Formats: sequence, structure tokens, C-alpha cells
Amino acid sequence: MTSNPPTVAPRAETASPQIPLLLSAVFLAFLGQMTLNPIIAPLSREVGLAEWQIGVTISVAAVMVVTTSQFWGRRSQSWGRKPVLVAAFVLATTAMVLFALLAHLGMNGVINGVLLFALFVLLRGVGFGTAIAAVPATAQAYIADVTTDEQARVKGMAGVGAVQGVAMIGGAVVGGVLSALGLIAPLIAVPILLALGLVLVAFRLRRETGTELIGRPAKVRPTDPRVWPFLLAGFGMFTALGFIQVITGFIVQDRLGLDPETTGVVTGGALLAAGLGMVLAQAVIVPRSGWSPATLLRARGSVALIGFALLIFDAGAVLLFAAILLIGLGLGIAMPGYTAGPTLLVGRDEQGGLAGLTGATTGLTFVIAPTAGTALYGAWQPLPIVVGTVIMATVTVFVIVHPRFRQVRAAVSDSAAR
Repeated sequence: MTSNPPTVAPRAETASPQIPLLLSAVFLAFLGQMTLNPIIAPLSREVGLAEWQIGVTISVAAVMVVTTSQFWGRRSQSWGRKPVLVAAFVLATTAMVLFALLAHLGMNGVINGVLLFALFVLLRGVGFGTAIAAVPATAQAYIADVTTDEQARVKGMAGVGAVQGVAMIGGAVVGGVLSALGLIAPLIAVPILLALGLVLVAFRLRRETGTELIGRPAKVRPTDPRVWPFLLAGFGMFTALGFIQVITGFIVQDRLGLDPETTGVVTGGALLAAGLGMVLAQAVIVPRSGWSPATLLRARGSVALIGFALLIFDAGAVLLFAAILLIGLGLGIAMPGYTAGPTLLVGRDEQGGLAGLTGATTGLTFVIAPTAGTALYGAWQPLPIVVGTVIMATVTVFVIVHPRFRQVRAAVSDSAAR
């Protein structure tokens, strides 16, 4: 291994790790987010917003993830996981209660135009984007802190992805089913789910003692040679995903000729297919495979590439669903390699900063991709899918040829013993 080994050993737990509880918090946060996804396209049209305005709203949320993830990741080590997650869930719940009220007023014509758009950006973009950034960064930093070898680390990080995949399935079901009752129903469900997450972390999560905290967590530079190849690969994967994720509802509605309520239901089914692929990958394939992070990235991105390529063609619902399933499966296998790989190469005092950096890298992809994707979709419907396919192909080649993905295989326990 050519990288510097970690200089700070994982901390000794005085009680059993609460990884399942942290994963439950991630699940509830993303279930709230995913419940909104099936209705965002028809909702935008119901309140009179253009596709590009929804793209801007999502991009602003991504900007907040980029700018706050490192802050949250380091604070989770210095303040403790519980204060960070309580603050995040309070902010998320408040923002989405107000967002539901705003959407209701917009659908009834009470608020419209520039004011409606500005409030969409403020609540869904700034408020919720800032809050959601804290949750995966905190969970990933915690998992890196309490796991001591490569296999456990990969399994733990895959758990984060698996619960996000389950949340995608649950959100597709909840959002899709509730949308049949009207677009306001899923909007009411979102803050309720977030409030459940708040109750969970407030009453069940232990607060760390002073000896378990790190007074001054280290920053990790994105140009650090230990981590930048992983960050670049992750950036490419999530950029490709971002080009299609926000337009899925528009693809479903336009290709299949559906009304707004039916679009919500069918879009929920499409997101369900992607979630099934991710859950199969991260809950079954990755934990049982024993593959290293490099192998996960190097050998499995091609599956997602096939899905992207198939999605270009307008050949009916079956091909559309199959393509989205393959995208979820391929990215679900590759993502634990992106999140776990660099954690094996840095010290304990760097884990919070690294978790924030991976979150920021993911968020950065959604700064440009949703706005660009919706704009390209308006110009020519297959264009954002073509662009996403090209990006995914480039990532696939990069992880095959770059030496980092042929060399890195680290064990934290061995490095910490040096």
C-alpha cells in the first residue's frame, strides 16, 4: 500500500455500538425525502412552477449539502452524534411542515409566481438541504469510528446505502400510494416521518462521554492523494445519477402519457425498482461478497452503465423499469466502495471530516446535474440521459485504469497497530 497509514486508532467502545439505531435514523430521514420524490414533478406543474425551477430548488439543496457536510461531520466528533442529529431533525421537520403548508397554498392559488418559487427554494432547498446533510455524514463517521477491519467497514457502509435503498422503496410506496389520495397527502406524511426520527435519536441514542469525543477533528482536503480517486469516482457516479433522477417523473409522465395523480403512482413504481436494486446490492450482494472497496468500484459500475444506456430508448414501461432497476443495482454495489475505501486510509481524527467530504462530493453532483438535466430535458428529452450515460462510461474506464483501484486494500486494525 502506497498511502500513509492511519495515525489514530479506532476508539474503544464502552458499550455496544449503536449502528442499527444510527441506520434507523438515516432510514427515517431519507424515507421522508423519498416520499416527496414521486410527486415533485406533478406538484411543480400543479403549483405553476417550470421544470427548471424544480431543478434549481434541488440544486440549492445540494449546495447546502456541499457547504455544510464537513461542518456536520466534524461536529459529530466534537459535539457528539446525538446533539448533531437532534438539531438536524428539528430543522428538517420544521422546514417540511412549512413546505407542506406552502404547497397547499400554491395549489389553491393563494401564493404563486416568484414568491412561491423563492419559498420553495428557502424551505426545500436551504432548510431541508442543510438538515439532511448532517444525517449520513454523522452515521458514516460513527461507523468508521467503531469498525476495526476492512470487511466490517465495508459492511457498515453498505448498511447506510442499504437503508437508503429501503427508504427509496418505502418512499416510492408511501409517496405513490398517498398521491392517489391527492398530492397534499404525501406532503403531510413527510414531516411526520422526520418527527419520528427526532423522537428516536432524542430518546434512544446515547450521548458520548468526554473521552469519546475529539476536541479538534482534522480536516481532510479533497486533493489528498489517499482519497481523491475515490471522490472523483463517486462524483462521476452521482453526477450521472443526478442527470436522470430529477427527471424520472417527467419521463414517466411524458413517455406513458399519464395524468398527475397516475404519474405519482407510476413514478413511485419506477423509484421502487431502483430501490430494489440498491437493497439487493447492499443488503445481500456486498455483505456476502467479501469484495474490497476497489473491487466494488472497479468491477460493478458497468452494470449501472447498461441501465443508463437502456434508459435512452423510449420503448415502453417494461424497458424503462428494467433500466432503472439495473441502475440501482449497479450503483448499489459500487457505492460502498466509494464510501468505505478512503476511510481505511485515514486516522480516527479525520473520519468526521472525511464523512463530510464524501457527503459534500455527493451533494456537489446535485448542484449542477438537476438544473442541467431539467434544462436539457426541455431541449430534447433523451439528452440528459445520453449525457449521464457518457459520464458513467467515463467513470467505468477511470476505475479500471487508475492504479489506486488496483492497489488499495487496507486493514484498519493492522494500520492502527503500527
